[in-house]
Amino acid sequence: MPQSLLKQTTVNLIHWSLPLAILWGGVAKAQVGLSPVIIQTTAKNGQAQTSLLVKNNGNELFRARIYVEPFTYNKELGFQTLPSSPSDLTPYLQFSPRELSIPAGIERRVSLVLRLPPSLPDGEYRAVIFTENLKESVFTGTDNQGSTFKSVVAARIGSTIFIRKGDVKPNLALASAQWNSKEKKIQLLIKNTGKASAYTDINWGVNQGGNILKAGVIPSIGIVPESERLISIKNTPDQKSIDLAPGKYQITGKLSWGEPNKKSEMPFSLELAIPAN
Repeated sequence: MPQSLLKQTTVNLIHWSLPLAILWGGVAKAQVGLSPVIIQTTAKNGQAQTSLLVKNNGNELFRARIYVEPFTYNKELGFQTLPSSPSDLTPYLQFSPRELSIPAGIERRVSLVLRLPPSLPDGEYRAVIFTENLKESVFTGTDNQGSTFKSVVAARIGSTIFIRKGDVKPNLALASAQWNSKEKKIQLLIKNTGKASAYTDINWGVNQGGNILKAGVIPSIGIVPESERLISIKNTPDQKSIDLAPGKYQITGKLSWGEPNKKSEMPFSLELAIPAN
C-alpha cells in the first residue's frame, strides 16, 4: 500500500483549568507545566517585565524551543493563531532563553520584556508564547482508502500574554440565545464591545414555567476586544446536544470575568423558542 508522511503540530492552549498534558490519538505527548497560564499586565511608561515558568513533570529530559505568535479567538472556532494582527504583541516582546533543556522534575524561567513605542495607539496587544517539544513522535495509521500513512507529531503548549496600553477594559454582554436545530443545541452569543480581552465564566439555566430544567457552568471562555463568541450549551463536556422538547424557554444566568477579588458580573435573561420538527 502507498505510504505518505504527514507532519502535524499538536497544540494545547492552556486555560485556567485545562490539563497540562498534550494529547494526540489518546497518547500524552508532553507532560510540561506552564505558570502562569495567562499573563495579563499593564504598560508603565510603555514597558513591562514578567516571566514564565516551564516545569518538566515527566521522567526524562525535556528539550524545547520557545517562540511567539499573534492569535485571536474566532467566533465559532475559538483559539486561532494568525499570520498578522493589528493587536500583535510579538514585535514588542523580547524573551530568553529561546531553547530549553530541562531535566525531569526541574523548572526553568523564561524572562519576558515588553516595550511598546510611544507612537503605538492605546489598546490591548497580545501574543501566545509556545513551548514546543524538540522530540518529534511518529504514528502510523490507515486512512479510509486503506493507504498507510505516518504522522510526525510535534507537541506544543502555550500561554497567552496580554498587555494593555492606556485605560482599556472589556465590556461583555450576552446578546442572544438561539436554537441550532441541526445539532440540537442552544447557542449563546457573547459580545465584547470593550477595548480589552476577557476570560468569562457562563453560569446558565434553562427555565420553563418557573422551573429550572437544566443548569451548568461553562468556564473560561476567551473573547478579544470588539468581537463575538458563539458558545454551545451542553449538559456535560462530552455531550453533543441538549435534549429539550419544542416550546418556549427562558435562558437565565450571568457572565463573570476578571481577577478573583475584582470580578465583574453581567446577569442575563433571554427568551428561546424551540420549534416543532
